[in-house]
Amino acid sequence: MQGERFEKGLEVRRSVLGPEYVDKSLQNADDFNMPLQELVTEYCWGEVWTREGLPRKTRSMLNLAMLTALNRPHELNLHIRGALRNGCTKEEIKEIFLQAAIYCGVPAGVESFKIAQEVFKEENL
Repeated sequence: MQGERFEKGLEVRRSVLGPEYVDKSLQNADDFNMPLQELVTEYCWGEVWTREGLPRKTRSMLNLAMLTALNRPHELNLHIRGALRNGCTKEEIKEIFLQAAIYCGVPAGVESFKIAQEVFKEENL
């Protein structure tokens, strides 16, 4: 679990998702799922999220749309928080989910709005 790309990924992952969540994920990992934690940290966060081609805010916006399309509520909850950390506003998040509702289906949009409302309430927004 060492290496420069892993360390860079860990830094970005903590910055976007919050150190509490990331550290808990790593601490709770066992022999079975630690390889997945390493893979995600090194390649998702260390290889892709560190690229200069898109700012983090844009990457977060893309994630919100894709997670809506894929119906991944747990990940969507996590990435709404990350999008807020990366500078997305409630208004931008609303527009992302309206757009996604048209292209992914109204039920996906409804679920995304529901999750966002819960996050906004928890974050006092």
